[in-house]
Amino acid sequence: MATSSVQLSTRMKKKIQALKLHPRETYEEVLERILEDLRELSAQTKREIEKARREVEEGKFRTHEDVKREMGF
Repeated sequence: MATSSVQLSTRMKKKIQALKLHPRETYEEVLERILEDLRELSAQTKREIEKARREVEEGKFRTHEDVKREMGF
């Protein structure tokens, strides 16, 4: 495994430390988990956006005014 040094501000180091699931988790493990979550979220988000666009095109939506009326506001 190749290693390298990365400079982090104290503020960023504290943020990464706060994301650790357990005290012995390495920074590499934290960053790997975050990157994996972003990739999954990105693909999921794209699917949800496409679904929402189709629903709007098909007229399957309610406006705020519709919801307010239904709730009696």
